[in-house]
Amino acid sequence: MQCFIVMQGQTYQEEKELGMIWSRKEGNGDNLPHSWLRVKEVKEGDRVFHYVKGNIVAISVAKTASQIAQRPSAHEQQENLGYLVELDYHELEVPIHIRSKIDVLLPHLPIKYSPFQADGNGNQGYLYPCNEELAIKLVELISDANIYQIDDEQLELAMSPVRQTEHNPFIPMLTETETEVKTKIRLGKQKFRRALLPLWAQKCALCDIELPELLRASYSKPWKDGTDLERVDPYNGVLLCCNHHALYENGLLAFDGQGRLHIAARIPEADYEKYSIRSKMKIARTEQNKPYFKWHKRHVFKG
Repeated sequence: MQCFIVMQGQTYQEEKELGMIWSRKEGNGDNLPHSWLRVKEVKEGDRVFHYVKGNIVAISVAKTASQIAQRPSAHEQQENLGYLVELDYHELEVPIHIRSKIDVLLPHLPIKYSPFQADGNGNQGYLYPCNEELAIKLVELISDANIYQIDDEQLELAMSPVRQTEHNPFIPMLTETETEVKTKIRLGKQKFRRALLPLWAQKCALCDIELPELLRASYSKPWKDGTDLERVDPYNGVLLCCNHHALYENGLLAFDGQGRLHIAARIPEADYEKYSIRSKMKIARTEQNKPYFKWHKRHVFKG
């Protein structure tokens, strides 16, 4: 299962009534925007979050895979061919205002093809990928705002109306979505770790700690930015102890294409010994590590 975010705006109401999303098959010349072409990637069972005027207003399930078809219209016959996906829309009672939630979403936004800007505004385009970490966070926000737990105090004091949630198909759909994306992450990271361990002789590349409970498979190109293949590629990472993993993941350490250690200025040189690092350290990287290390140094390192 994949997840997507569709930027609909004025097209939302009509597309919801028709139970679909649709994008043109042809653009100006041969340069089709990536957000149009992405509709081709949607498969049956995929999830789509619907963004309209600053809010996530619905989540839908794809009833069909993408197909080439004329755009259906409630108003007039359309002759343009395009990519069409039939959807089962679930409209939210309480929309999620992205700008007010951007602080919790920002760590999960990819560098490339992000649906939202750093200030919470939506980017122009139609259909964007939604990585699993971002999807989980959106599902959590939707659940918190739209699914109410009935507690004893509510029943006793009757302070506010209690909404009935039994037999609501929206709830199992959210639960299934969250379970599937979490399972994909868990299995992917397990596969990544198993393949990465022997590449680094089962010990931290910087301090030689060997206790398995203290070792972490550290991504160079994070899950949110990687393709499915990159997420399980053992060369897209390095084996580090808990402390060095936290420093690497948060961009305070990096390696260049030659395997040389780079240390962020936030760590004073007087504290290097405290962190078991030295300014001229070098690890035994391979050629396959090189592009990932360079990506991490360019996009994650706070140097």
